[in-house]
Amino acid sequence: MSTMVKDVYSNGNVNSENDPNSKPFKIFIGYDPSEDVAYEVCKYSLLKRSSIPIEIIPLKQSELRRKGLYWRERGKLESTEFSFSRFLTPHLANYEGWAMFVDCDFLYLGDIKELRDMVDDKYAVMCVHHDYAPKETTKMDGAVQTVYPRKNWSSMVLYNCGHPKNKVLTPEIVNTESGAFLHRFMWLEDNEIGEVPFVWNFLVGHNKVVEGDPNTFPKSIHYTLGGPWFEAWKDCEFGDLWIKELEEYKKSIEKKAD
Repeated sequence: MSTMVKDVYSNGNVNSENDPNSKPFKIFIGYDPSEDVAYEVCKYSLLKRSSIPIEIIPLKQSELRRKGLYWRERGKLESTEFSFSRFLTPHLANYEGWAMFVDCDFLYLGDIKELRDMVDDKYAVMCVHHDYAPKETTKMDGAVQTVYPRKNWSSMVLYNCGHPKNKVLTPEIVNTESGAFLHRFMWLEDNEIGEVPFVWNFLVGHNKVVEGDPNTFPKSIHYTLGGPWFEAWKDCEFGDLWIKELEEYKKSIEKKAD
């Protein structure tokens, strides 16, 4: 079913069809036309640091609609085009193996292999269990900020696509169920939701680095309120790291063009 337009990256030989870790790790990145550059930098940061074969697929709503996989109308509180389409990840991965969804407003500083190695088949999903209640009323370029239980848990999720419970996530369910049902993982029991360290979804403006404690150093930075690709957020915390990555990405494009 994973017939989306792909950016496939492999930096190793895949020798064993029986070894699940030998197959490229599928990563679906939420794509919004208004944040194309954020997607490109997120993708570049993943590819640049990955020591395992990965396959990156942009989750484009227009494409999903064309394929008949997504048809729900956009609600007033949806700040991006992938607010709900993200939950198609297990379906797009053919309900097989592990795959990841991540918002496009991430910058990866660590090797995704470290996160991939944390997967535990006893869980249906794994994510950072944020306790996050933003004080701001708006985010990004004026989008409304909403507060709800388990906020930001769904912004980066490792899906055990073959888990029986995730077969619930059909296109029909993703297109008709409520935001509460989907974003709060209400198709799962609490003990089916595994946890990964917060540094893999480090929320700018919420999580803090503790000097001298490497366990608090971000592995991936999430510009959840807005990133430097928006004029109003060009000077945000960790914005300089994103700008540096953008410059590297642009140079890599120029080299390919030469």
